[in-house]
Amino acid sequence: MGKYTRLGEFLRAQRSNAVPMTFAEIERVIGGKLPPNSPQYPAWWSNNPSNNVMTRVWLDAGFRTEQVDVKSRKVVFRRVEEKPAETSGPPRARKGEHHPIFGALKGLVHVPPGVDLTEPADPDWGKVYE
Repeated sequence: MGKYTRLGEFLRAQRSNAVPMTFAEIERVIGGKLPPNSPQYPAWWSNNPSNNVMTRVWLDAGFRTEQVDVKSRKVVFRRVEEKPAETSGPPRARKGEHHPIFGALKGLVHVPPGVDLTEPADPDWGKVYE
């Protein structure tokens, strides 16, 4: 069992979508002290999963932090809405078929007759460097 596992269990057991806590309450739940620098730096409380071990615990429990107040030593854990199950990835074309998005922009662009899209918009643009 990791040091912060109890925080994850505590958050999962909550019924409300917002769980305001003081840093002291978090320490009581985890049964130990927060790292010495954590209360001083709002970035420590960010929701970046690679930030620290405790961040992964509250994210895995389905919560994000918000309203971090390091001076008052408070934070609010907000329940994240369930995400729909991910599909196996973006749609892919089968062999011999076009990708599903092929032709999606057809008819949205009109090039008037006689316009050469390969011609520079300003024929004198190269003279700047002469």
